[in-house]
Amino acid sequence: MPDNSIPVTVLSGILGAGKTTVLNHVLRESDDRELAVLVNDMGEVNVDAELVAESSDIADEDEELVELSNGCICCELRGDLLDAVGELTRAREFDAIVVESTGVAEPLPVAQTLTLGFDQADLDPTEFYEETGIEPLEGCHLDTAVTVVDAHQFRTAMESDELLDDDGTEKHLGDLVVEQVEFCDVLLLNKCDLVDDDTLAEIEATLEVLQPRAEIVRTEHGRVDPAHLVDTGRFDFDAASQSAGWIRELEEPHASAEEEHGVTSFVFEARRPFHPERFADLLDRFPDAVVRAKGHFWIASSEDAGEESDATVNAERNVSREDEAFTFNVAGQSIRVGPGGRWVDSLPAEERREHLEDNPELEAHWHERWGDRNTRLVVIGTEMDHDSLRADLRECLATDDELAADATFEDRFPTFEPPEAELEADADDDADTADGSETANRHENDDQREHAHDRTEELGIAD
Repeated sequence: MPDNSIPVTVLSGILGAGKTTVLNHVLRESDDRELAVLVNDMGEVNVDAELVAESSDIADEDEELVELSNGCICCELRGDLLDAVGELTRAREFDAIVVESTGVAEPLPVAQTLTLGFDQADLDPTEFYEETGIEPLEGCHLDTAVTVVDAHQFRTAMESDELLDDDGTEKHLGDLVVEQVEFCDVLLLNKCDLVDDDTLAEIEATLEVLQPRAEIVRTEHGRVDPAHLVDTGRFDFDAASQSAGWIRELEEPHASAEEEHGVTSFVFEARRPFHPERFADLLDRFPDAVVRAKGHFWIASSEDAGEESDATVNAERNVSREDEAFTFNVAGQSIRVGPGGRWVDSLPAEERREHLEDNPELEAHWHERWGDRNTRLVVIGTEMDHDSLRADLRECLATDDELAADATFEDRFPTFEPPEAELEADADDDADTADGSETANRHENDDQREHAHDRTEELGIAD
């Protein structure tokens, strides 16, 4: 990157974690740096921006302070975010820019916006780009992703079934906490004065498992050395998006010092499908001790399940349930099941041969009957009974008798449109919105491709 590129820090954290307090402290302690600040607030009145203006040397009419209100920069205000960054880098020389996101924002899409800009397929160039011809990100780079965690409320938030409203999109509080922790370079464990040392150690153990590459800094009242947050050079998008604890555990499962604080993890693997009824029943009663789980799985296909069952073979696609991979995602009180594509073994012969030639490592794990089909889940939790949960998962696997050709069972798992069907639907949506109205945002598109439910309710997969 150019030597004069301005570093950008993104400050994330749920409502009440202390982001604005941290930001004000950084502004007061950064005497040797000139900082520009961009504050995002969901409401019409940007309360956080007013607090920044009141508690720092920046006045709310100064160009150093930019307000983005009435929306969230991780979805509907992404274009406005690029506009604001472009204006800041063009209008004045700053040493760094700090972006305080709203409490319901997910940091990953914000990072995508600040690294990809208008290269994102669903983001049209805005007036700034059209008028100036300047790429908003030419003069800056994403430097540090920071997540502020409220030590006093961490356990409560992780276990909460509260739903947050992000412009009509509902988010589970516990799910959001995990996503903010997993995508960051620095974790500020704030309000440490309200928690005893043993509890702090337990929280840190959980954070280290969820995000092993992040620097963890304990703070009280948001007081932190700005050097931990500004111009650190720590951000690496590929590493940040791929280094969550569950990936590390998939690659190298282990029992480590986290066990001292009750935070443990294990990997469940199987080379036979789940019985859809029993696995759905287990998800209805999935242990609260599990705070994070992720991976992929597959389910057995019923050969004669009836016309109304999701388990029937889709005649148009000629794809059975056993041909499809599913993704599995648990965070806080939320469980999500989504599409994971087709198994290589289910592809047409020529396409399968080409894929195996390009990925020879698959053959080393090829199963005589099932090909590359497999289940692999990593589970992270506090005070988990590993043996009991492993046994429950094994009980969900289909038996040889159940895999017989004449076996039937109820399948409550959702069906998902194939990629080509999604593209056709998107084309229809584009035609319907040709008058200039906006298409569905990223969250709504995710909802179409993924089924989510609250662990406090039954798994209404068939609804």
